[in-house]
Amino acid sequence: MDILKLTLWELRELLKKKEISCVEVVSSLLEKINSEDKEIHSYLFVNEKAVEEAKKVDEKIAKGEELKELEGIPISIKDNMCTIGMPTTCASKILYNFIPPYDATAVKKLKENGAIMIGKTNMDEFAFGSSTENSAFGPTKNPFDKTRVPGGSSGGSAAATSADLCFASLGSDTGGSIRQPAAFCGVVGMKPTYGRVSRYGLIAFASSLDQIGPITKSVRDCAILMNIISGKDEMDSTSVNLEVPDYTEFMREELNGIRVGIPEEYFISGIEKEVKEKVENVIKIVEKIGGKIEKISLPHTQYGIASYYIIATAEASSNLARFDGVKYGYRTENYRNLMEMYMKTRGEGFGEEVKRRIILGTYVLSAGYYEAYYLKGQKVRTLIKKDFLDAFEKVDVILTPTTPELPFKLGEKKKDPLAMYLSDIFTVNVNLAGLPSISIPGGFSSSNLPVGIQIIAPHFKEERIFEVASAIEFALNGRRK
Repeated sequence: MDILKLTLWELRELLKKKEISCVEVVSSLLEKINSEDKEIHSYLFVNEKAVEEAKKVDEKIAKGEELKELEGIPISIKDNMCTIGMPTTCASKILYNFIPPYDATAVKKLKENGAIMIGKTNMDEFAFGSSTENSAFGPTKNPFDKTRVPGGSSGGSAAATSADLCFASLGSDTGGSIRQPAAFCGVVGMKPTYGRVSRYGLIAFASSLDQIGPITKSVRDCAILMNIISGKDEMDSTSVNLEVPDYTEFMREELNGIRVGIPEEYFISGIEKEVKEKVENVIKIVEKIGGKIEKISLPHTQYGIASYYIIATAEASSNLARFDGVKYGYRTENYRNLMEMYMKTRGEGFGEEVKRRIILGTYVLSAGYYEAYYLKGQKVRTLIKKDFLDAFEKVDVILTPTTPELPFKLGEKKKDPLAMYLSDIFTVNVNLAGLPSISIPGGFSSSNLPVGIQIIAPHFKEERIFEVASAIEFALNGRRK
C-alpha cells in the first residue's frame, strides 16, 4: 500500500485504528517532497519539524487518547496565509523574509483540530495570475506533464495535492484561483460562499472577492475540511454567522430529481474540443443518475472578465499600498530620502504582473475615470449577480466547464496578459456574485491531461454542491474512499 496515495479520510481512519504510525506517514511524505519536489516546485517552505509533531500524535495513539478530527494529517498552506513560525511571502521578493506573529483563522482551525502544517506552497505573486509562473521564486510544474502549468494562483497547492506531496491543502480564490488549478491538476477545489470562511490572516488581493477554500483528493475530503474552516469569526467582519451543516452527510450516489442548469453562454466557440466532450459526457451521466437537466441563460456572462479585472485591480492597488519597506519585508539598500526609498523598494520588490495590476487599479480609481470604469464595473457586477439569482429560481445548481482549455505549456501565455486573463472566463463571475462553487475531475483528454467540471450553487448552499459533486464522482470512478 502506498500510504501517500491515501485520501485524507482514509488516512484518518487508519491512524485511529492504529494500523499506521503518524511518524511513518510524515517521514515518507518529507522523503518524497525532498526527492520529487525539486522538479515540480510546489513548495516554498517545508516544515522539517513535522516529524517531531508526528511523534506526539503517535504518543497519543499509544496511550489510547481520542484523536481530533485531523490529528496527524499533513496539510499544506498557500503562501499568502499567515502562519506562526513559518515564512509567509506571497511568492514575492518584497515579503521574502516575513514571518507572521499570528496564524490565519483558517490555519488556526486546522491546527486546533490536530492537522500538521507540512509546508507553504508556491503561488503567483500576491495571487496575481493563472499559471503560477509569476512567482518570484520560480514556476510550479503540472504533475501530469511537467512542460505545462498547474494553473494559478494556487498552483502550488493543487500540484502538491495531485502529486501526493500532501493529503490536502488550503488555497485562496479571487477569480478562480482554487478551481482552475484544481481542474488543471485533476483534484477537487472549492471556493465557498463569500463570508462562509474567515479571511482573517489571508493577505488580501481583492477584499470583496477573496475566499479561502480546500484543495483535496476527493469530494469527501473537501467536505471534511469545509466543516472545520467554515463559520463566523469575530476577527473578520465579512464572515457570516450562519449554522454550518455537516457537509459529509450530503454524500450521494443518486441525484433524485435535482435540477441541474446548463448555461448556453459557457459553451462558447473558443472552448477546446476535448474539454467540451468531457463536460457533455458528465451531463449525460448526471441524467443517468437522476438529475434533471435544464437549459438556462446567464446573459451578462461575457462582461465578467472586464468587470472582474476593473474591480480586482482597483482593490489590489489599494491593498498593496501597505508594502512600502517601512515596517516589514524587503527594503532597498540605497536611497537618499523617504520618497526614493518607497519608489525603489516597490520597484525592486514587486514583479511585472503586480506592477501591471497596481497601475491598472490606480488608473480606474483616478479622478475622471472612476465613473467610467470602476463604477460601471460595479454596476455590471450587480447584473451578473442578478443573472445567477434568476437562474436559481429555476434550478438547484449550475454545471459548467471549469476552464475553456486543457493545461497550457509553460511560457505559452507569459507574454500575453489578456490571453492569460481569459483562462478564468468560466470562474470569475462566481466571485463577482459571491457564490459557492467547486471544480471536480471530469475525466482526461487523449493526452492524459485532466478536465475540470464546475458546479455552482446559491449563496450558503454548499451542501447542494456536495450532493451533486459526490454523485458525479461516484458515477465516474467510484467514490474515492
